[in-house]
Amino acid sequence: MLKSPCEEQHPREAEDSHRKHEQNNKLSEGIKKDIQKLYEAVPQLANVFKIKDKIGEGTFSSVYLATAQLQTGYEEKMALKHLIPTSHPLRIAAELQCLTVAGGQDNVMGVKYCFRKNDHVVIVMPYLEHESFLDILNSLSFEEVREYMFNLFKALRRIHHFGIVHRDVKPSNFLYNRRLKEYALVDFGLAQGTPDTKIELLKTAQSEGQKEESAHHSVQRSVFGERNFNVSTSTCQENSSTKLIKQSKIIDISSRKLLIKKKIISTKTVSNGAARKAASGCPSNLTCDCYATDRVCSVCLSRRQQVAPRAGTPGFRAPEVLTKCPTQTTAIDMWSAGIVFLSLLSGRYPFYKASDDLTALAQIMTVRGSRETIQAAKTFGKSILCTQEVPAQNLRTLCEKLRGTNSSSTRSKGATHSDSPHDPALPLDMDKHCATKSLGKEVQHLQSCQEALDGALENKAIDRKGWDHVPDDAYDLLDKLLDLNPATRITAKEALLHPFFKNMRL
Repeated sequence: MLKSPCEEQHPREAEDSHRKHEQNNKLSEGIKKDIQKLYEAVPQLANVFKIKDKIGEGTFSSVYLATAQLQTGYEEKMALKHLIPTSHPLRIAAELQCLTVAGGQDNVMGVKYCFRKNDHVVIVMPYLEHESFLDILNSLSFEEVREYMFNLFKALRRIHHFGIVHRDVKPSNFLYNRRLKEYALVDFGLAQGTPDTKIELLKTAQSEGQKEESAHHSVQRSVFGERNFNVSTSTCQENSSTKLIKQSKIIDISSRKLLIKKKIISTKTVSNGAARKAASGCPSNLTCDCYATDRVCSVCLSRRQQVAPRAGTPGFRAPEVLTKCPTQTTAIDMWSAGIVFLSLLSGRYPFYKASDDLTALAQIMTVRGSRETIQAAKTFGKSILCTQEVPAQNLRTLCEKLRGTNSSSTRSKGATHSDSPHDPALPLDMDKHCATKSLGKEVQHLQSCQEALDGALENKAIDRKGWDHVPDDAYDLLDKLLDLNPATRITAKEALLHPFFKNMRL
């Protein structure tokens, strides 16, 4: 009698396997329930679509894979985005307008239909089968990365032309079908308009959002690291008991261990103009007593929180977003694109991972430099203070070290073994073996070693898929994307004309 696989396993292994099987069934049942709830919430969907699976879930929406039976008899795959009922109607309408006006070309997702029942809204979009960024990151060739970034900039140029700031550019919002070489920028749920935006509803949604923020402004509390001076003179006079921090003591990031460099940085940031205004209108001899400590005193808690857009995903937010600069432009999308490019060049994703905005700012300093960050912040009205100076890193050196390549040390076939240090592709004992041979056989063994080294370099060049010949143009573009000053940061239109993309068709 044959035993089942579970019976052949160790009892504990069999139990673990059974538990995993049950978890998978529960997950499947949970998705089935969600699909059924969606059918009940928007009954008209059942007349058109057969929902197959739940393929994504976020804070504001869930995405389902569905098929639609066309008149031709062909079954077409669609993506159904179900927006949570609490979403503001104007925000939903603005997202739809972004898709209908800017979408459908230049790698920007379009919209096919929209269904609504009471507070439930479902946006129907073309389905693009795509790979997980993390799964393919380290298998992409350099040329694929070049094409990926080129197509991302095409999408950003398109939406920026219409005055749309996406605000959440990241790999999971830029779908990529590697086989078909198709791309789609998705999810405009956090989008905002520029002052001259062509999306009328973004203007309305933005003004409504500002009203809502103002309405809640008085009840919001500052959190640790957000000691803002957004207090008017009259407020200070009305509450004379409120202590104000001196201008020299602004915002701080308490000592935290950074993921990239093991350095401890304290950072402080706030609006210069507001700081001067507060200092001039209120007693300057009263200061808070929580400076440089990991607690918040009542003085800091009494301050009103600075109102500024900060939507986006941690790790992809630009410095002007992290420091709550009230004036934010399409440049924040270009910074996020720069972080995507940084991940592609370094082979590390996510590149930045911080628990809060101020730690994220400190992490940026470990790559771009503290002095440079402080100087850039002044240009958009912010003051940052660090307890120690952190030098900027060379982007090529950083990326090659993380990826494990070193294009600058690649040697030609004609070089001798003594021309360069030991190549990591070869066993260390090969060099020792050559070095310990008798003088009479030394030449023969050196030749053998050289042949093996040349072969290893050739194989490595193939395996690297072009990563051993990354041009300087790539790092020049990365440097311009990660410009700490949003006013001088490269635009999507300029990026497409960068030498890095020479010979690529627009």
